[in-house]
Amino acid sequence: MLQAPQRTGLSGPTLIRLLTRLTDAEVLESRQSLSDHLSHWLGWTDAIALSAALNNRPPVIAPGSRPFGSAEERECVRVRATLADAIASDTAATPAKKHQDRSQAPVKKALAEADADYSNFRQRYLSLQHTMETSIGNLRSRLRGMVAARNGEMTRLAVVDAIMDRALLPKERALLGAIPKLLQGHFERLRLAEAAAMANANAEAETPAEAKAQPEPASEGDLTPLPVQTAAPITPGAWLDVFRNDMRSVLLAELDVRLQPVEGLLAALRAS
Repeated sequence: MLQAPQRTGLSGPTLIRLLTRLTDAEVLESRQSLSDHLSHWLGWTDAIALSAALNNRPPVIAPGSRPFGSAEERECVRVRATLADAIASDTAATPAKKHQDRSQAPVKKALAEADADYSNFRQRYLSLQHTMETSIGNLRSRLRGMVAARNGEMTRLAVVDAIMDRALLPKERALLGAIPKLLQGHFERLRLAEAAAMANANAEAETPAEAKAQPEPASEGDLTPLPVQTAAPITPGAWLDVFRNDMRSVLLAELDVRLQPVEGLLAALRAS
């Protein structure tokens, strides 16, 4: 089976390390601190709002929000599982089903040709990104409301989270939206690698038997020829399964990144 090119990855989240391994981009470790990065990402209005939230007394929220409990914990687990299932079940992110019925051969051929068009994978990836953003955004808003209802420093935390969510969303969309373009290069490299391997295999198969070099005996007293080493057979279309698995891994890693603010709000609610 074709394998992704092995490259030295960066330290950090799984998503970054995966993209570094699967793409041909040369990415260096950033020497800037998180605060330095945020200073470039936040607009002046966001910076003023964030400063006010951190330095002023937090507002008092009227009670009425449902208290945090096991139901919210289960809802977070459900949202994660639902999104992970959507990624796993999408035909762009799982290996193609193997049809045994020969009468379906034309259908299989048409599906393989459709999968070979990267625009289909790109559209599926973007659709799953939209689903993740919507589901996780709604969950984050509900948890933020519960955090704010605790008042005091918890309300301050909720206000800061709301400001950061609004300020960083455009940057998040731009950065994560570039992933399908990065994966396109990986898609093309896998396809070309299989085409080259199959061309070499066909050329080897067409070489006359007498033209192939015969191995020498192990020793002068041993006249038994050594077995000829043959390359493992290449399954046409195997590169698509490799790409689907890689794409699924990237999507699941992106899901983990998107859920980090939710995990932070959950930790605050558990500790309060």
